[in-house]
Amino acid sequence: MRMEWSPEELVGSWTLVEEDWRLIGNKSGATRLGFAALLKFVELEAAFPTAAAELPAAALEYLAEQVQVDPAALARYEWVGRAIKYHRAQVREAFGFREFTRADEEPLAAWLAEQVCPVEQRDEQLREALLVRCRELQIEPPGRVDRIIGAARATFETAFCEQTVTRLGAECAHRLDALISPGESGLLAELKADPGQVGLETLLREVDKLAVVTALGLPVDLFTDASER
Repeated sequence: MRMEWSPEELVGSWTLVEEDWRLIGNKSGATRLGFAALLKFVELEAAFPTAAAELPAAALEYLAEQVQVDPAALARYEWVGRAIKYHRAQVREAFGFREFTRADEEPLAAWLAEQVCPVEQRDEQLREALLVRCRELQIEPPGRVDRIIGAARATFETAFCEQTVTRLGAECAHRLDALISPGESGLLAELKADPGQVGLETLLREVDKLAVVTALGLPVDLFTDASER
């Protein structure tokens, strides 16, 4: 969560409304402020903060003013234990969320592999997509996001390679293998080599390279449904 908020943004996102006050009930002191912070944080992020450091200072002060508790009291709020476990359960119920389970890992990894990995491979973007998906499904985000991302990427790469080999066919795959066979050890390196200074001789060499690539007979639909990435 970003840490800088304008006064207008604080009012729009961190103001406690009627239903919030019902949930806060007769809680007092550090518990009152801590619960209010959990409630509004989850409303914005669809995830729980794990420590007070994740709360924007301006938002904390604004919440403290509303619940009439000294902001410093949050230091006494316990982020582990039975009380916060109960608070989290209250917040989940209020927003219709449920806890993440091991059974959710495989479906989420499969969704990432099919819907996101074909167009995006960067960890941060995959992580964001996963969190958005959890919000849509009303599931509390998992603690082991990296595990799910790794499984999704592996599933996608395996499927992509298998599909590519199938489309190549045996004959084309054999011709590709020949590029790196001992008898043709210099051919692949030659294809990848920089053409050098432009001239008639280099132009003719590039034409020869193009002829070699054309002779491979790569299927025109080899990557037809793959993104440029």
